[in-house]
Amino acid sequence: MATLARLQARSSTVGNQYYFRNSVVDPFRKKENDAAVKIQSWFRGCQVRAYIRHLNRIVTVIQKWWRSFLGRKQYQLTVQVAYYTMMMNLYNAMAVRIQRRWRGYRVRKYLFNYYYLKEYLKVVSETNDAIRKALEEFAEMKEREEKKANHEREEKKRDYQARKMHYLLSTKQIPGIYNSPFRKEPDPRELQLQKAKPLTHRRPKVKQKDSTSLTDWLACTSTRSFPRSEILPPINRKQCQGPFRDITEVLEQRYKPLEPTLRVAEPIDELKLAREELRREEWLRNVNDNMFLPFSSYHKNEKYIPSMHLSSKYAPISYKEQFRSENPKKWICDKDFQTVLPSFELFSKYGKLYSKAGQIV
Repeated sequence: MATLARLQARSSTVGNQYYFRNSVVDPFRKKENDAAVKIQSWFRGCQVRAYIRHLNRIVTVIQKWWRSFLGRKQYQLTVQVAYYTMMMNLYNAMAVRIQRRWRGYRVRKYLFNYYYLKEYLKVVSETNDAIRKALEEFAEMKEREEKKANHEREEKKRDYQARKMHYLLSTKQIPGIYNSPFRKEPDPRELQLQKAKPLTHRRPKVKQKDSTSLTDWLACTSTRSFPRSEILPPINRKQCQGPFRDITEVLEQRYKPLEPTLRVAEPIDELKLAREELRREEWLRNVNDNMFLPFSSYHKNEKYIPSMHLSSKYAPISYKEQFRSENPKKWICDKDFQTVLPSFELFSKYGKLYSKAGQIV
């Protein structure tokens, strides 16, 4: 009881002390709280930074592996393109070598064979010599024949001239122009005139018509229908000696009939006749002479004959389709045609892959 009384007496002082102590402890508690918050924030910051460094190392490793994978893939593509290029170059070189060997063999064997060409040229030269010799002999023979013909022609001409000028032959009474007294020997022309015979002109034969009978005279009804008298024959007279032409030839040339010019000979309607002839030829050249009647029912019973490309067993080609157009419905199989890609197409194809790989990186 004494203790309880003592505690009750001291309760006021205890409350004051408790309040005083609590008031003194609050600043230290706040300071400690701030220090704890600071320590926690620093520690958590260290944890976050350590985690970020860990993530950065992991991402670097992933990027390194991915980039190494892309690099190996690109290197494989480069090696593959180089391999295909090298193989195409090798195949081209081998093809060129084979072609060169074959062409050289063919040229040496068939086109430019030295021994065959030598033998051929030898035979050609021998044949040319024989033909040239034969041609020379033929030319000499032709020249001799031509000279002989010319000589005979000249002889005939001189003989004809001598016969034509036979009146110039010298006689005992009158010396000729070729027999000059100043010559020791007579002129060869004089000797030729002595050998030649004088030229005699043949008289033209006159056709004699049948004499008119009494019945012809009795059948005449008018004076104009009387039969005309015959042409009188020419008077027989001696032909003049000298280089004169025949009278009939001179008269024929003098009374030659008139020849009309081209303008007079052609008719006036020549153009019209020519056009009619041209129209007649065009009508003969026509294959189909049927009249075209578009607005009548004349041809409705005739059967239509389609053209060749429409009457085929294959379907007609539409105008919309092009030459290289594809119709998968008519294919035999579902697969498309595959062609061998040359080196430049492979390079372009793999170049696109390179560009895509660079975009991925």
